[in-house]
Amino acid sequence: MSEYTVTDSAHGEALMHGILSRRRNPAWSGGAVIIWLMCAAALCAERAFGDDWPQWRGPNRDGVSQETGLLMDWPGSGPSVIWRGPFGEGFSSISIAQGRAYTMLADEHDEFAICLEAATGTEVWRVRLDAKFTVSEGNGPRSTPTIDGRRVYVLSARGRLYALRTESGEKIWQLNLRKLFGSGVPSWGYTASPLIEGETLIIQGGGGSGDNCIAALDKNSGDVIWTSYADAADYSSPIAVTARGLRQVISLTEHTLVSLSPIDGTVYWTYPFKGSINIATPLMVSEDRIFISAAYNKGAALVEMKGQKGSLEVEEIWFSRAMKNWFNPSVVSDGYLYGFDNAILKCIAADKGETQWRQRGFNRGSLILADGHLIVLGEDGRMALVEATPEGYREKARFQALEARCWTPPVS
Repeated sequence: MSEYTVTDSAHGEALMHGILSRRRNPAWSGGAVIIWLMCAAALCAERAFGDDWPQWRGPNRDGVSQETGLLMDWPGSGPSVIWRGPFGEGFSSISIAQGRAYTMLADEHDEFAICLEAATGTEVWRVRLDAKFTVSEGNGPRSTPTIDGRRVYVLSARGRLYALRTESGEKIWQLNLRKLFGSGVPSWGYTASPLIEGETLIIQGGGGSGDNCIAALDKNSGDVIWTSYADAADYSSPIAVTARGLRQVISLTEHTLVSLSPIDGTVYWTYPFKGSINIATPLMVSEDRIFISAAYNKGAALVEMKGQKGSLEVEEIWFSRAMKNWFNPSVVSDGYLYGFDNAILKCIAADKGETQWRQRGFNRGSLILADGHLIVLGEDGRMALVEATPEGYREKARFQALEARCWTPPVS
């Protein structure tokens, strides 16, 4: 059973704009489950709300919140609870838009997409998606909903993709990715979150045979526009960037970091990244440099795009085992990367991969960046506000937010 909690700070007008959740007695996910239902948010000293958080890792899929005016002095007991409610099993994070929160969960038999009023926790609608996915490492859906205006896109752990109306949950279209691409369910379920790129929906859901690991669908009808790349789908969610004058979809598959044209799926460049389970989302650290990382003793790499359009290629700047993101990605601030090297919170220099500082005590945690600070959530439920500086670990505040393990990054 999962439990969501929304909290208000104990400082009058201060508001915690976001949602906390908890999963009771969770099992180890084998690394393939990216998200334990959603946890945390930005603590603001004023009602200075940032943008919506409409998808996995926020507006730009980089774990950066636009909230400002963070409350730097948290009460020892933590913010007061606004609402709390029990829900089902699952690993999906929460997406927030227009005052509503969207996620997925499972009951005893089935998986559902649900919509809640973010301010009160009131359930607006619930739609059955699929039979419940069960494995020894944990049950329920894995992917995070993607909101695009009046539509929300959700993917069950068994590979059923839906477009739903945000106001009612009405089904607009649905697809079975296993049948569409001739692929089996990944060992730990379909995990990658759908990506909106213009009028298309980009998914990593194929890999059955041929060049169909990644696909672009018409977001209005679900029709396949193109499929591309011959590799098995893994658990990492794609991103879309503009670099070297070219719009690109970048995805980490089972063996490769690959750049594709969002228009027709043309492969621009590839970078081999084998020998691990690829889960963490790629991260742009500058206008033409990308950071990727994986656990299981793999490590991390920084690659740089070179050339222009027709002659685009990629070059490795460094490879290091200093950062091994397990399921939650790192964030970047002022040229430094912050993230979890398995169970150690670290800061490393983005240009060289050199460790600046390390801090234990959170186990396999997660984090986002807001207002120059890291909001860190340990897997045991401890939350901390940490200054994002390479000069050392500088903790501003801490409290016990949750009582059970949570592997999902904060959401603002």
